Amino acid sequence: MSNGQVLRVTGRVLTGPAAATDEGEVRDELWVVDGRISLTPPASTREVTTVRGYALPGLVDAHCHVGLGPEGAVDAATSEAQATAEREAGALLLRDAGSPADTRWIDRREDLPRVIRAGRHIARPRRYIRNYAHEIEPAQLPERVRREARAGDGWVKLVGDWIDRERGDLAPLWPADVLREAVAAAHEEGARVTAHCFAEDSLRDLVEAGVDCVEHATGLTEETIPLFAERGVAIVPTLVNIATFPKLAEGGERRYPRWAAHMRRLHERRHATVGAAWEAGIPVYAGTDAGGSLAHGMIAAEVAELAVAGLPPLAALSAATWGARAWLGRPGLTEGAPADLVVYAEDPRRDLTALARPHRVVLRGRIVG
Repeated sequence: MSNGQVLRVTGRVLTGPAAATDEGEVRDELWVVDGRISLTPPASTREVTTVRGYALPGLVDAHCHVGLGPEGAVDAATSEAQATAEREAGALLLRDAGSPADTRWIDRREDLPRVIRAGRHIARPRRYIRNYAHEIEPAQLPERVRREARAGDGWVKLVGDWIDRERGDLAPLWPADVLREAVAAAHEEGARVTAHCFAEDSLRDLVEAGVDCVEHATGLTEETIPLFAERGVAIVPTLVNIATFPKLAEGGERRYPRWAAHMRRLHERRHATVGAAWEAGIPVYAGTDAGGSLAHGMIAAEVAELAVAGLPPLAALSAATWGARAWLGRPGLTEGAPADLVVYAEDPRRDLTALARPHRVVLRGRIVG
């Protein structure tokens, strides 16, 4: 807010994961002055707007694809609609986990969420969705990773496995030695590496290569879960996307029955897999995989799915708020931080479905929803 206008948020301001009760990281109010958070009232104001309720940092969709549609890159108008849908759902920080579209113009828009980009997916020829990825051979991977690291916002996205048409099932894309060299190249450039993985076979090679995160991670088993926990490799399960596996299996069963059966097995154990990962101490964050064929604005549904998988309600909430922001290196409701927050009429600590009903959305200090 500007021109002397000040926003006062009062009620229960939930500033951190110790907010399980009304003790700890809970405040009675905060103020927004010149687009930033103040934990103390300003000395003088021309005008004060008051919003009452339960305030959280702007939600995080840690896996989405702004600028991506079923056929590849989309135009600016469609990208804007995607980002707006996220904003209206209260998701004000997006980790864009791969897109062929140039969406940097969004950074200049004061009314759209902040985006952390992983550049474009990196895959092998005919081993991912058409028009989505840079399609290269293994020998080219380290240099392509280095280029994407320089072009992105601190992340690089690999396709770790996909259907092998000759095998008729999911299979890894990259040799272990190439993965090690590629991940090292990203880290030298100051970027983290994440990888799309549905199945079991690619996980050990990726973790031993030093990958920082795995998307979906439906192939985790009792053999690889301890490895992830030991190395501190995070997962973003995208359970609202995994819910589509039975339909995908049905569509491909005639040509690839082995793949279809595999996808159904991964789907059936999805909640148990995520729950076991959480119990083992693997960091879990909330992402929807919106973009492509999945609608944007589903972060509340993903948090609810994490709770179904066994995360305690406050842990599921943290996976899309305090914890996710800390993981991505972005502030929450702290002194001087950009005022990106969501206010709810109901207490999301008591009822996670409240996340689907934002009362007010504040972005860069302005009420935008």
